[in-house]
Amino acid sequence: MAQQARPVPVDLKIGSDSVNPSTAATATETPVDTTQSPNLAQPSHTTHQVYQIDADNVKADPSDLLVTDASFRPETMTTAKASSLGYPTENTLKDDSIASSNSSDDLEKVMAPMMVSKQIGANETEKSIIEPTVHTRGHHAANPAYSSSWRISVPPDNMPKLPEKRERRIWRGLRHNFVTVYQRLFAICLIGNMVAFITLLAKKRPSEPWGPDRGDVATAAATNVLAAFLIRQENVINSLYAICCATPWWFPLRVRRIIAKLYHFGGVHSGCAVSATVWFILFTALITKDYASGNYNQPAVMAITHLLLALFLSICVFAIPKFRFVSHNTFEAIHRFAGWAAVGLFWVLVLLVSKAVSDGPGSDSLGMTVVKSPAFWILLVITFFTILPWLRLRKVEAFPEVLSNHAVRIHFKYMKIGPILGIRISDNPLKEWHAFASIPAADGQSFSLIVSDAGDWTKKQIMKPARAYWVRGIPITGVLRMAIVFRRIVIVTTGSGIGPVLSMLVSHPMPCRLLWSTPNPERTYGENVMESVCKADPDAMIINTRASGRPDMVALAYHLYIQSNAEAVFIISNPSLTRKVVYGMESRGIPAYGPIWDS
Repeated sequence: MAQQARPVPVDLKIGSDSVNPSTAATATETPVDTTQSPNLAQPSHTTHQVYQIDADNVKADPSDLLVTDASFRPETMTTAKASSLGYPTENTLKDDSIASSNSSDDLEKVMAPMMVSKQIGANETEKSIIEPTVHTRGHHAANPAYSSSWRISVPPDNMPKLPEKRERRIWRGLRHNFVTVYQRLFAICLIGNMVAFITLLAKKRPSEPWGPDRGDVATAAATNVLAAFLIRQENVINSLYAICCATPWWFPLRVRRIIAKLYHFGGVHSGCAVSATVWFILFTALITKDYASGNYNQPAVMAITHLLLALFLSICVFAIPKFRFVSHNTFEAIHRFAGWAAVGLFWVLVLLVSKAVSDGPGSDSLGMTVVKSPAFWILLVITFFTILPWLRLRKVEAFPEVLSNHAVRIHFKYMKIGPILGIRISDNPLKEWHAFASIPAADGQSFSLIVSDAGDWTKKQIMKPARAYWVRGIPITGVLRMAIVFRRIVIVTTGSGIGPVLSMLVSHPMPCRLLWSTPNPERTYGENVMESVCKADPDAMIINTRASGRPDMVALAYHLYIQSNAEAVFIISNPSLTRKVVYGMESRGIPAYGPIWDS
């Protein structure tokens, strides 16, 4: 005959706070008929009883519960040590090793398998006392065979072994770390300019006054400034992505994997910027020589030229990654304000030089001299595209949805937005701007973005979300846009990187496998985000790093790559992990893509 279950007070600790037995999880002493239980071995006597936890009454995540026995330390626990301490493991729990008792000590021993299983990395948590929760939210719209549910995953035991890395260590290190597509584009721009630089000097060496024509040098500097500027212009970036994304699938994979590296265009920006500075150094040297020899008596031109050179050098120095990462706000301020000042001084320089030329005997008027100057037209284009984004500056209403103390989802309704686009927002348009991937809403009339705690500014938005933000320019296409040139892909992401991923998968569904590793995903990002992830990939591998630790993302990415027969791997994460996964894949011949520091 079944006996009446009765509560047993348990002295447990959640985190570092003690829990009063009256408010803690209630354990229920329930005699179990082990002859009917598939998970327990046959008892040696008929009066054997096992304590079970009533999971419905647990007030906190069971994986966060720590027993009070001082000898039980999860961080150092192994199967052998657990057995030696008398705690049952998944295997020993099946044996008749727990004597019947009314004390809470035995309850701790029943909970120990769960803690041991968590610590030593067992992946079949279904075998433990408390079953994992599976959330169900209806059926998948695209495939009714799948239910819109999510399960917190753990790394599988049987994964394909990573193949050996290709090429010799020195060569692959150079190729994938120091001679990336970014560096190659930088080198092409710089070397091309230096060839022209040396050729021009060699041809004009015997001329008098010495050196090349000052106007030609100024034009070369202005042309490189224009190229560096245009490659960063929003309309140009979107046009480049539109052209490259039109690549058909019947193109060889070797061609498509090269085209997908478009996001390294920052190499052109920095290569042309450095080249412009080198050309301007030459221009400054020639003007200084002429002034010192008395051939060019224009002190105003001299002063402005040296001031411009100082601005160019400051922009280049603070754009070096080491300085840029130390203080991004300083880099952004110098890049913006020094750039604006340089454009303004360039206009003054062009006018002063043109006036000096027009004052010479037999010269054209000032206006005609200015119009004939190539630098004038180049500067006109630069000025137009500098002003254009700020003509679109406006403050828009925002609707924040605080997901947790680590993330906030901000909704906007001021415009429709396409897939895989990012916008910049700010609470002070002259101080700092932050770019985020947009997630189009199901109604097609609004969108949202996810902000996670990654610094002072983002923390402020989570703790005190604003009701309005400044926006400027137009949305810019992101790296994940290039995923559509592949038939099937694997997407690896961590933390709030799920935002750009959902931006693509919600609005542009495609065959893919998704790996998302983050602490407490449902608690941090909420059920709506979890549902969106499930709809994007019903079989998504979602790993709670608080429960199972940080997994080997390279091994898991390769596992999903082989399992899904994908053509490429995309990763959206922090710079360190992005480099690690991209290198881990590329060094084994697998196309891999992830944002770089200057993409």
